Amino acid sequence: MKKRNSLYIKYPPSEPCSCEICRSYCMRPGWWTVEQAKQVINLGYSQRMMIEVSPERDFGVLSPAFKGCEGGIALQKFSKNDCNFYTDGLCELHAIGLLPLECSFCHHERVGLGINCHSDLEKDWKTELGKQLVLKWLKSMQIDKKYLFRI
Repeated sequence: MKKRNSLYIKYPPSEPCSCEICRSYCMRPGWWTVEQAKQVINLGYSQRMMIEVSPERDFGVLSPAFKGCEGGIALQKFSKNDCNFYTDGLCELHAIGLLPLECSFCHHERVGLGINCHSDLEKDWKTELGKQLVLKWLKSMQIDKKYLFRI
């Protein structure tokens, strides 16, 4: 997978850190690559994901859910909640090797660089593979796509 490998090369994991800045990134779930999200689904974590829909309603991204949005749509009223994988100051995804690319890249020494990573992940989700995975997840969660996307 050339695209996946290129994203991992372009956005290598940062050194583990538990400083206040790095822990604060856990308040806003980062994005997986399409391939990572597929692995997460295959391992049975679909119910702990949420769908984030672009403002233009032309694509969606599957990400770890805010507490309260598990298995559903990312809603503003839950945006102040932590990621549902963040428990007792630790991320469960670290232990199982499923940390989103965006989360692994972010670090207090990389302030301001995350926007590029986020933009490239957006492009990854705008692919046919990304769109198909979103549709498959929506169907499994029994969410009708016509309420989310312009079709």
